[in-house]
Amino acid sequence: MKIGRLARQFRNSMLCALLLTGAWHSRAHAQDGHTHATVSEHRELTPEEKRRAGELVAQVRDATEQFQHGPSSDYKLVFGCVSGGDFGAMGMHFLNDKLMGDGDVNVMTPEILLYEPLPNGKLRLTGVDYLVDAAEWDANPKHMGAPPELLGQLFHYFDSPNRFKLKPFYALHVWAWKDNPSGTFANWNPNVSCDAFVGDSN
Repeated sequence: MKIGRLARQFRNSMLCALLLTGAWHSRAHAQDGHTHATVSEHRELTPEEKRRAGELVAQVRDATEQFQHGPSSDYKLVFGCVSGGDFGAMGMHFLNDKLMGDGDVNVMTPEILLYEPLPNGKLRLTGVDYLVDAAEWDANPKHMGAPPELLGQLFHYFDSPNRFKLKPFYALHVWAWKDNPSGTFANWNPNVSCDAFVGDSN
């Protein structure tokens, strides 16, 4: 199956991860290895944090406006439609594997576009997922042992084993095109559903 082949290619592109120090784990959000629910504390953002969050969302919209009616041919579906049960869903992940392997992140070139399948067979762009292999990121001396971030927003760390069968990685969801009551940068969105997806959901 094409989706399975793409998922295998994606998994194979991820390099073996270096061991992370406790300091790195304390700066990145902790994750439950099975549900991937964020277990860090929720707190009110400061005015400066709200400003930077709004700026990040605006930049993501600028970068992805062109994909409102569907992904370009550079982006391929992987993982089917990712659902988290009571947590909501992440939706459909369209990966640009040309952006993988550089060990870095750029707000204008998200590795993954997120879509929600609709009952009429169309797709709704909901946001993006920035993704970087943990080993590649941590091996780069310019990062000085800190986890990735965009405009002050720290990435979530996903350990291995995980539901995607990937080596450890950092990821940041930005729900720029659909409101998320759990937070603009939360992993799961209770307003997203995989119910209309035709195929195998993850």
